[in-house]
Amino acid sequence: MFLLSVLLLMSQVRGTLLACGKRPLFEGGSQYSRIIEGMEAEEGEFPWMVSIQTGNEHFCGGTIINNWWIVTAAHCLSNEEVNPIDLSVVLGTNDLQSPSLEVKGVTSIVIHKDFERFTMDNDIALLLLNTEIRFSGLKEPICMPRQPGPAKWSKCWVAGWGQTKPGDKHSETTDLMKVPMVIMDRRECTKVFPKLTKNMLCAGYENKSYDSCQGDSGGPLVCTTESDRKWYQVGIISWGRSCGRKNIPGIYTLLDNYSPWIKKVTEVEGRPYVSEKMRTEEVSAPSPEILMRSKASEFPEPGGPRLWLLPCLLSYMLF
Repeated sequence: MFLLSVLLLMSQVRGTLLACGKRPLFEGGSQYSRIIEGMEAEEGEFPWMVSIQTGNEHFCGGTIINNWWIVTAAHCLSNEEVNPIDLSVVLGTNDLQSPSLEVKGVTSIVIHKDFERFTMDNDIALLLLNTEIRFSGLKEPICMPRQPGPAKWSKCWVAGWGQTKPGDKHSETTDLMKVPMVIMDRRECTKVFPKLTKNMLCAGYENKSYDSCQGDSGGPLVCTTESDRKWYQVGIISWGRSCGRKNIPGIYTLLDNYSPWIKKVTEVEGRPYVSEKMRTEEVSAPSPEILMRSKASEFPEPGGPRLWLLPCLLSYMLF
């Protein structure tokens, strides 16, 4: 019984130190197993995805970046009537009608001070949650863009709970949908959108009507490489000319340009983005010997698993 308790505590410790961009519950399956012309996401495939709601109605997507913060699009929250108390964040589920979904409140909305509604430049915002996220296979943080970024991403996806048919509000789904994406060459994109700013990128799918649509705003464009099993958020779903038009890409906020802003905002708000719980490298559960040598300064924050229980339990078992 005591051994089981020790193992459970070690498992909890591992949970607080999970690396970003991992999908421990997702075991593959069909790559194209149902957004526009999309497909239904599998359980645990996008564990960083959240639904931002008001009055129990989904209106924008967002992404878990650490145990306190959600990143989303500024235009989702730029209405002066939107207050933190009116918002809820649903996480840990693909199905918005699931009885087991987790709901958190919001204590602070931080919209980029240079956001321009007309041009959609600097379309980024952060939400500070009222309680900490406890990571699990269904709730995981995404990785911030790599520095420097790869020459080419091998796979990219967008996901959301928005419309699955252009212009049809009744086609909004309670099941998380996904579509594959390809990041477009910037020069080609400016031929379609001449006023593209340095803070934007284009993504679409050649000769396909794949796209993100209303209700998907604020959600992530995530990518990975052949040599890296982690997933990185490259963009935030921002705007487009229409939904699902062939050869017309969607526009995304280029997240790479906002890493310093995210770091500064989260520090000012007292919940800094960089923490021991958000290591960028995979970590394994520490051995009991290591735990017994741990210093008090290395313990998790109050409310997390108490590492000192492990040596106590082990001592009880041995003596």
